[in-house]
Amino acid sequence: MSVYVPPTVTVDGIIFQLISDKLHVLLLQRARDPFKGEWALPGGYNPRGETTRQALSRILKVKTGIDTDSQLEILEQLHTFDDVSRDPRGHAIAIAYLGLGYDIRLGGEETQNPTFFPVDNLPKLAYDHDEIIAYALKHLQTKVVQTNILYAMLPPSFTFTQLQMAYEAVLLRTLDKRNFRKRIMNLELIKETGQVEKQGAHRPAKLFAFVHTTPWEIEDTLS
Repeated sequence: MSVYVPPTVTVDGIIFQLISDKLHVLLLQRARDPFKGEWALPGGYNPRGETTRQALSRILKVKTGIDTDSQLEILEQLHTFDDVSRDPRGHAIAIAYLGLGYDIRLGGEETQNPTFFPVDNLPKLAYDHDEIIAYALKHLQTKVVQTNILYAMLPPSFTFTQLQMAYEAVLLRTLDKRNFRKRIMNLELIKETGQVEKQGAHRPAKLFAFVHTTPWEIEDTLS
């Protein structure tokens, strides 16, 4: 009779935010083998007595300084990656979470050089983290055209131009300005705040806000 040997359970966070109108993802530089010195998603072991979310919140706080309760508008379980060869040390199951925030501040006592990288210019990654990021990005792109999820990555008020640039950053493509405005207004995703933003010598731009600031599915899609 064979002895049951359970796989290792780990958690990884794919934390996205917009920086200078480009989509970035958070990476750490590994301090030990395997893949010492290479970049990887923030993550670690899920010990007995903690849920996967509790484990990830603890790991993010220690390794990156991120407080998931105050700095991430969205943190949701994304997918389980369980290829038996994904970790050279043995069979390790990774439960991945998608996190979104605005103006995320990094710090902490035991940080491993946490850095946000543009998703279209990533360094060489450890493990299968390139596949995990690709999966998370595709999921985010789907959610962007089906829900109001971008509320989690923008300030409370924004110009229409800022909104379009945010969509373009996530979708990694240019959108026609006139068609985009028409689609957004028809979907009733945003509302005017009654305030304006002065932009140098140009005419002040109207400021908008999302109608809903909790996850909300739209009846139609943006695409």
